[in-house]
Amino acid sequence: MGAKRPISGDIAHMTASLQPPPSPLPSHTVDIHTFEHHWQDEADAAYLYRLLAEAEKDPKKSDIYSRLAAVEDRHVVIWAKLMAEHGNPPGAYRPSGRTRLLAMLGKMFGPGFLLPMLLQEEGREVKAYLDMYRATPSGTPGGDEALILAKESAEHATTLAGIAGKSGEPWHRTESGGFLRNVVYGFNDGLTANFGLVAGVLGATAAEQHHMIIVAGVAGAVADALSMGSSGYLAAKSEQEVYDYEISMERDEVALMPEVERDELALLYEAKGISPEVAHRLATQIMADPEKMLAEQVQEELKIGEKAMSPFREGWVTGLATAVGAVIPVFPFLVWTGRTAIIVSFTVAMLSHFLVGAARSVFTGRSVFRSGLDMFVVGLGVAVVGYYAGDWIGRLF
Repeated sequence: MGAKRPISGDIAHMTASLQPPPSPLPSHTVDIHTFEHHWQDEADAAYLYRLLAEAEKDPKKSDIYSRLAAVEDRHVVIWAKLMAEHGNPPGAYRPSGRTRLLAMLGKMFGPGFLLPMLLQEEGREVKAYLDMYRATPSGTPGGDEALILAKESAEHATTLAGIAGKSGEPWHRTESGGFLRNVVYGFNDGLTANFGLVAGVLGATAAEQHHMIIVAGVAGAVADALSMGSSGYLAAKSEQEVYDYEISMERDEVALMPEVERDELALLYEAKGISPEVAHRLATQIMADPEKMLAEQVQEELKIGEKAMSPFREGWVTGLATAVGAVIPVFPFLVWTGRTAIIVSFTVAMLSHFLVGAARSVFTGRSVFRSGLDMFVVGLGVAVVGYYAGDWIGRLF
């Protein structure tokens, strides 16, 4: 593979000639911010696909990623052209904060991390473009483009799903996100809950009662970690038991009445638009291998996807992440005392809230700053409520 130009260079080259016309259409007929949003999303996708292509060791996969990046470049030009036609040509491309975060994590954890993230992103684009197409009046700029791009994004998502070994329409998937998601959300729960507890104890007691703050904070951290860990374990175990039971029933059905299962599978294929003859032939071919037949029925009939982490791993990962988050507001009281400990605890906890909110943007698709700001406000609200609740209880008793 030859050397690749940086994405910013590609976009600047493709959009440099785009100039606004002398008489742009009235601004009320279009939403220029929507065009700009999609321009940024497509440019970010191209940037990440190129990172994947450079990091991927398999030449075939790397070539696929490079070609996907080239298609995203064409999408960038479409939105840039619309922006320019309405008096707001795009400037030089800069990766968004979320994209820079994903790129950093991708370099740390490899293509295996970036691939599912891009799959989710393509799924979000399919939904967003379809929504835009439905909401755009006929003849309004952006509507026809949205439908075309929805189809191409769906093709991208299907391609990525194939590389990842997944089936079905990826834009309908709702899986949780795995290991890193458990870490982020466990950390967030421990941090927020124990920060509120420490604030409440501070409100109920004098800051000089150092021992009580530490005892309450450490006890809260242990309780949070055990609660979240056990909840994660039991939830995953219950889900696994339900899935195992359903799969065992399906296995028996495949073994005892294969013709019935074959006809069911053929009907499911027909529902997807396959002709009855082809659907029956495919189902018959699959039925020749009982394990393959079971796997297909589990996917098509039961709608059970890939297994998540084991219950034990789910429990300890969530519990440990919760414990780390819960220790943050308590740790300054182990090192400092009085007003210094309070200030350091508040500062570190609020900064951690912002950072964990920014990390959540990896899964939610929101901007790093907005997601971080939301968590910052939540943390501040928890601290205020906890403090005054503690103060009220302290005065009451």
